Amino acid sequence: MPTPRTYTIAELASEFDITARAIRFYEDVGLLAPARAGRNRVYSHRDRTRLKLTLRGKRLGLTLSEIKQLVDMYDAGTDEKPQLRAFLDVLAAHRKALEQQREDIEITLSEIAQHEERCRRLLRAPPRR
Repeated sequence: MPTPRTYTIAELASEFDITARAIRFYEDVGLLAPARAGRNRVYSHRDRTRLKLTLRGKRLGLTLSEIKQLVDMYDAGTDEKPQLRAFLDVLAAHRKALEQQREDIEITLSEIAQHEERCRRLLRAPPRR
């Protein structure tokens, strides 16, 4: 039976375009658990998958604790329905937060436009004496 593929921290950092420091941080918070070969970290296919899922979660705006919860469920290898329900709940919460942010941004942009227009009107007006 062939030896399973392993990865170095440099290989993963290069593959995912992140720093080795970021990978070590994900270890510190319990998202990754590489084996050791002396002083070197040895990452398994499982670690690579967990890192990939972590980065995907970060792109979606999930917190590290949310990511860890979902990745741990993925690792359990049991019925995926609870994981999917949990993921849907997390996504719904993030969608709601992003929609609120979008609304807040639209209001702010409208206020900026009003201030810009007022400034332009004042610049066009004849000087006061």
